[in-house]
Amino acid sequence: MATGISFNVTATDGAARTGVISTPRGQIRTPAFMPVGTAATVKAMLPESVAATGADILLGNTYHLMLRPTAERVAALGGLHRFMNWQKPILTDSGGFQVMSLGALRKLTEEGVRFSSHIDGSKHMLTPERSMEIQKLLGSDIVMCFDECPALPATDAEVAKSMRLSMRWAQRSRDAFGDRPGHALFGIMQGGVTRDLREESAEALKAIGFDGYAVGGLAVGEGQEAMFGVLDYAPGFLPEDKPRYLMGVGKPDDIVGAVERGIDMMDCVLPSRSGRTGQAWTARGQVNLRNARHKDDPRPLEEGCQCPACRSYSRAYLHHVVKADEIIGSMLLTWHNLHYYQVLMQGLREAIAGGRLTGFVAAFHARRAEGDIEPA
Repeated sequence: MATGISFNVTATDGAARTGVISTPRGQIRTPAFMPVGTAATVKAMLPESVAATGADILLGNTYHLMLRPTAERVAALGGLHRFMNWQKPILTDSGGFQVMSLGALRKLTEEGVRFSSHIDGSKHMLTPERSMEIQKLLGSDIVMCFDECPALPATDAEVAKSMRLSMRWAQRSRDAFGDRPGHALFGIMQGGVTRDLREESAEALKAIGFDGYAVGGLAVGEGQEAMFGVLDYAPGFLPEDKPRYLMGVGKPDDIVGAVERGIDMMDCVLPSRSGRTGQAWTARGQVNLRNARHKDDPRPLEEGCQCPACRSYSRAYLHHVVKADEIIGSMLLTWHNLHYYQVLMQGLREAIAGGRLTGFVAAFHARRAEGDIEPA
C-alpha cells in the first residue's frame, strides 16, 4: 500500500523499539502516547497547549463525532484538523468500542451494528463502509478499520466468533478505504487472551495488508497480568516493519510494560480524566490534590517538572482550586498529566536508543515505589 506514510525503526532494545512514523502532516516519534480528543477537543486544553506538552498526534473518535456535530458538518467546515485547530496528525478510532460501551439497544449483525445514541436515543447504523466514510469526511491521517470488541470475560467460542466477524469487517474496511495517498489504514487484532485466536487474527490481517496494526480487545476487564501475558507474544505475530498500536492503554506502568514488549503507539483518556478529578500523575505515583495534607504545602506538585502547574503554582493553590471546583484546577492538572506522560515517552525513546531500557524501567518502578513525599 503506497500511502505516503512510512515507519522507520531507528533502534531496538530487547523487544522494545524506537522510531519515526512519517506523515504528510508531520512526524510521530515512537513509542508515542496519543492524547484523546474524543469530540474534537482534549478536555480542559487548548490545542497549542497539547502541542507544548510534546504530543505529535491526537486521537478523535468516529462514534462521538458522527453523532455530534456529524462528520458531514465537520467536512463542510474544512475537516477535523481545521475544525479543532490541530495541524499535526490525527488518528480516529473506528467507533466499534464506543458502540459496545456506550450505544444503547445494540443489535449486531453481519452487516454492522444498529444502535441508539447515548445522547438523544436516535437510531444509527454503523458498518465498515460507513465507518470508512465518516473517517474520510473527518480527514483522519490514520484510519482504524471497523471491528467488534467483546467485553471480557467471555468464552473462547464467543471471542472466536467475534474475532472472525472483525476479520471479515477488516476486509470490507480495506475495500472501502480504497487508495488514499497521505492517509493510512490500520487493522485491529482481536482474540481476547487466547494465543491461537490472536495468531489467527494476525494472519488474517496480514493477508489483507495494512499500514499498521493495532492490538485491540485489551484493557477491557482482563487485568494487567493477563494483558501483559498477551503482549508477551501478540506483537511478535505482527509485521516488524509496521507500527504496533495498543488501544486504550493506559496507566504509566501499563505503558512502560507495553513498550518493553514491542508496542509503538498508545492512547488513553486517563491523564485528562484524572486532571478533571483532582488526580495528578508523577514519577512517584498518583497524587490526590483533594487531600487536606496539601492545603498549606508551598512546594510544587513535582520537583523539576517544567509544566505550568509545577513552575508557577504551589500544591496549596492546586488543592484550593480543585476543592473549589474552579476550572483552572482541571486545566493545570490536565496540562501536568499530559506533560508527565510525554516526558515519560521521551525517556523511553532515549533509553531504547541508548540501550539503557532495563535501567530506565528499574528506576521508574523504584521511584513509584517510594510514593509521594510528605511535606517536612
